[in-house]
Amino acid sequence: MPKKGGKHAGMAKETQAQCKRPKLEAAGSPSVLSFESPDSLFRSLISPVEEEMFFREYWEQKPLLVRRNDALVAAYYQCLFQLSDLKELCSQGLCYGRDVNVCRCVNGKKKVLNKEGRVNYMQLKKDFDQKKATIQFHQPQRFKEELWKIQEKLECYFGSLVGSNVYITPQGSQGLPPHYDDVEVFILQLEGEKHWRLYKPTVPLAREYNVESEDRIGSPTHEFILKPGDLLYFPRGTIHQADTPQGISYSTHVTISTYQNNSWGDFLLDAIPGLVFDTAKEDVALRTSIPRQLLMQVNTADSTKKLSSLLRRLADRLESSRELRSSDMKKDFIMHRLPPCLGCDSDPLTPGGKLPKIDSKIRLQFRDHAIITVELDQENAVSIRSPPFYAWGGERETHMMGMEDDTASEDGLAQQTHGLRFPLSYLDALKQIWSSSTVNVKELNLSSDEEKENLALSLWTECLIEVL
Repeated sequence: MPKKGGKHAGMAKETQAQCKRPKLEAAGSPSVLSFESPDSLFRSLISPVEEEMFFREYWEQKPLLVRRNDALVAAYYQCLFQLSDLKELCSQGLCYGRDVNVCRCVNGKKKVLNKEGRVNYMQLKKDFDQKKATIQFHQPQRFKEELWKIQEKLECYFGSLVGSNVYITPQGSQGLPPHYDDVEVFILQLEGEKHWRLYKPTVPLAREYNVESEDRIGSPTHEFILKPGDLLYFPRGTIHQADTPQGISYSTHVTISTYQNNSWGDFLLDAIPGLVFDTAKEDVALRTSIPRQLLMQVNTADSTKKLSSLLRRLADRLESSRELRSSDMKKDFIMHRLPPCLGCDSDPLTPGGKLPKIDSKIRLQFRDHAIITVELDQENAVSIRSPPFYAWGGERETHMMGMEDDTASEDGLAQQTHGLRFPLSYLDALKQIWSSSTVNVKELNLSSDEEKENLALSLWTECLIEVL
C-alpha cells in the first residue's frame, strides 16, 4: 500500500480528480451506466454487446470479455472503489473476517493473514506493502452509494440477490488459488491491471465454491490482461485465477455476483412442498398411507413405482392449474435485497398528493420492489409487500452479510416487510395494478365500486401507489 506523500498518493489524488469530472460530463453519454431502469442499467453494463446476444451466446455458457478504450468509463469505474478509500473506511470500525480478508496465494494454496478484531489501517498497509497480501473487501455496496445503485438495479433486473467483493492486489502477487464459484460473475476492472487465466469447468454450473489444483485444470482456455473500464463475465463453475503483473503498482477490481442457489433444482426444492400440500387437499391418492414398515425397508423398488405415479399426478395438477404457492426463495429475496436509492430529500413514509377515488388513475410505486404472495394458511389470503421504508437503511448495512435473524418465519416476514393483506378475491385486481404502468380504479377487477375504492385507498395509505 503506498505511503502518504509518495508516488502512489499523487496517483490517488489524480484519480479522485478524474472521478469528479465524468459524473457531470457523462449525464447524456451512452458510454456510462444508465440508471433509468433495470433493463437500461444492464444494457449499459455490457455495452456494446447486445442484451439478446449476451443471453443467447454467453449466459451460463462461456466467458465474455468487453474491452473499453474509453477514458470516461475507466474514470467512472475508478469512482466505484479505490485503494485510497480504505483509510477512511477503516476508521468506521471494520472487522477482519466480516468486512475485510487479507490473503495471499502461496504454492497454490490460500494463506489468510487476518488479525483479530478491528482492522487497523497502518497494519493493513504494512501487510499490503511488505507481505504482498491481497485485500478483499466484502460487500462494498454497504459503504459506496454508486455500487448500491448498480446492485439494486441488477437485483431488480435478475430477480435475484446481487453481492460484490473488491480485490486489491499489489504487483507480482496473487490473492487466491485457482478455483470456481457458485455464482454468475461480472468483473469490473477499476484501477491498475490484472492478469487473468480461465479454464474449462470440471463442474459446469457448479452449486458450490471449490479450489482446483494446478495439475488438474490443464491449460487456460482464455488468458488476458484487464485494464480500467474493461468488463469480464463468466458463468458459475468457470475455473479462474488472477494476479497483478510486475510493473503494475497494484490492481483493484470489483466482482459483482448473482444467481447463487437460483437454479431450477433450487426452485423445485422450494416449490414442491406447497404443491404437495395443495394437491393432497384435493387428491385422496396423496392422503393414503405409505406401506407398513416402509421407512425400515432396504429394498423400496415397489414403492418407487408408486411414488413415480404420484409425481405424475402432481405434474398433471401443476399443468392444469398453472399456479404455485409463494416460496421461501421469494421471501428470502424480498427480505434481504437492497432498498432503492431514493436520495436524501425523499419521504416515502407519508402518503402524498390527492386521495384515490373511483375515477382516479393510479400507479404502483417501487414496482420493482413490490411482490404479491398467496399465503399458505387457512385464510386463503393474498398480500402485496415491499421492504419497509423505515428499515431501508438497515437493510443496506446488512446486505449479503449472512446475518441470522428471525425472518425465516411468516411472522418474521410480516415484521420485516411493508404491505397489506387482502382476501384471495382481490388477487386479480392486485395483479392488474402490478402488471400495468397505470390503471383506472374503476377498471379494477372487483365486484363493487366500494371494494375498488377501498383497495386503492388502502394501498395509497401504505405508500404503495400514487394517484396521477
